[in-house]
This record gives sequence, C-alpha cells and structure tokens, in this order.
Amino acid sequence: MTETNPSRQAALFLQLLLGLQQGGMMALGKLMNPMTRQIDKNLDAARDTIDTLAALEARTRGNLEPDEARVLQQVLTELRMNYLDEVKKAGGTPAPESGA
Repeated sequence: MTETNPSRQAALFLQLLLGLQQGGMMALGKLMNPMTRQIDKNLDAARDTIDTLAALEARTRGNLEPDEARVLQQVLTELRMNYLDEVKKAGGTPAPESGA
C-alpha cells in the first residue's frame, strides 16, 4: 500500500484490538469459542493476550490518536480485571506481567 489512509489505519488498529480482546475473553471463559461452540478457559493464553496488548501499548505510546489510546486502555483494563477475577476463582496467584 503506497498511499496511507489514516482513517483506514485507525479502523484496522481498532479491529486488531477488538480481535485480541475477543480472544482474551474466550481464553478467560467469558465468551463461547465460535469454532468449537464451547466455553473453554485457558488462563495462560489469556495472560499472553494481555501481555501482547501491553506490549502494543508500550510500543505505540505517543503515536496513537486519543480514541485509539482510550480503546486500548479500556481493553487492557477489562481483560486484566477479568483475568484477576478468574485467577481468584481458581485459587491461584496472578502471573506477573511481562516487562513490556
């Protein structure tokens, strides 16, 4: 793509964030997996999704539009809170966040 279209790039970035959020929520057992039609829980995969989003936040800091930064922050907060809730339910200790 030789020509940059900021609104298309913003839409694609938001689509990426929401896709990661959906994957994280499936890994937390909060959403049904549309492929298997089952609700599965994989806290390690959820943690990886959170760490990926945290890395995106760190690597894009200062380069996002306010709406993009807000959505990224909301997605991270929602996943982190749900992750902590699921870890508590499982009687475990949350894994430390990787240094992103």
